[in-house]
Amino acid sequence: LTAAPTSLSGATLLSESLPTAADLGLAADLCPERQSGGRRLALETLESFLSERGRDYRTDMSSPVSGASGCSRLSPHLAWGTVAMREVAAAVRLRQAELSAGEETKAWRASLRSYTGRLHWHCHFMQKLEDEPRLEFENLHPAYEGLRGTDQARLEAWQRGETGWPFVDACMRSLAATGWLNFRMRAMLVAVASYHLWLDWRATGEHLARYFTDYEPGIHWPQVQMQSGTTGINAVRIYNPIKQGHDQDPTGAFVRRWVPELAAVPDEFVQEPWRWSEAGKLLDRHYPAPILDHQQAARDAKARIWSLRGNAEHKQQAAAIQKKHGSRKRRTSRRSPNHRQAELPFDQGSSA
Repeated sequence: LTAAPTSLSGATLLSESLPTAADLGLAADLCPERQSGGRRLALETLESFLSERGRDYRTDMSSPVSGASGCSRLSPHLAWGTVAMREVAAAVRLRQAELSAGEETKAWRASLRSYTGRLHWHCHFMQKLEDEPRLEFENLHPAYEGLRGTDQARLEAWQRGETGWPFVDACMRSLAATGWLNFRMRAMLVAVASYHLWLDWRATGEHLARYFTDYEPGIHWPQVQMQSGTTGINAVRIYNPIKQGHDQDPTGAFVRRWVPELAAVPDEFVQEPWRWSEAGKLLDRHYPAPILDHQQAARDAKARIWSLRGNAEHKQQAAAIQKKHGSRKRRTSRRSPNHRQAELPFDQGSSA
């Protein structure tokens, strides 16, 4: 980054090497493994996704392990403007047009259709916040104001990745180190905080926003509210943090990487170390015991939420919210009208 002197309006400018954070007296990056930015890397990332990494996008994006490479990883570039949404959409359409027949093509077509859908939802949620700026600060449905509080001890345990639920803690620690997490695990972190720990989404949402390298407020805040169940129109989705660990990290590789305290725990018990015969030597010594009974917490949360949703006034207000903010896409499914929105990823940018 060093060049010869240049002249601009008679002034002589010297181009020198860019100073580092340390040169400027700034603290080290909170996310040491953060994805690098810049136009060149944006284009390289787009190309590698459309030519190699994106083939199994539909299945890879659900796991924090496969999602790290299977997702496009363009979300920070979209958020910071090093690549444009139109540019990405045009490149995807061109790739779709180039595909020929065959089994390999079938997988690519399915993944690119899924990816295109998420690009549309990316823009939808940005428009939602533009239309309703209060979403960043107020519950979309007023019935949920004051419903939850902020238990400082629970909040800090969740923030540090020390809830005693290994997969939840691994996801939080991974986010803290990398600034990125796949959509399903983002949704799980918010749901666990909102339902199991009964924390207000404003406190937890701010913490996540500080770490997401791809933070986009138009996506972030509507989705935080959606996963917290405060919109009044989306299905209540309470993730089982233990089941998610078994489903998405069956060998415990992800947990062991980010929660090294559990390195000696056998595969069978790594997602539930309290079931291990040697748990007494580990829990509350090297790794915390579960912060609470997740199953009972889920039942309590579900009862509280549904006691509100069964109210006639709640339903009337929800109908008005649905009319203004609900999807206009015609549904062919005979399942719940909230089903499609309930299946949306937490942060469309994280898949896009």
